Amino acid sequence: MCARKKRSVPTVDPDFLEKQKAALVRNQRQVILFNEKEMAAIDEYCRLFKVSSKSALFRQAIMERVLEGLDENHPTLF
Repeated sequence: MCARKKRSVPTVDPDFLEKQKAALVRNQRQVILFNEKEMAAIDEYCRLFKVSSKSALFRQAIMERVLEGLDENHPTLF
């Protein structure tokens, strides 16, 4: 049998990880109001696709739309 060489795993600075984690903390609140039909559609979607977190669904849908819009309208040099 051939002995394999152990690969060293690079260690990450714990302070860096703390700063990275702190930067991702969500502390900006935004309130959304829906009418009855919109809420019924959202509830039906969550039931059909077994969505357990509506806030995660809203966040993902909003950020996809925002990032898509920014990508389509990126600044040009000329």
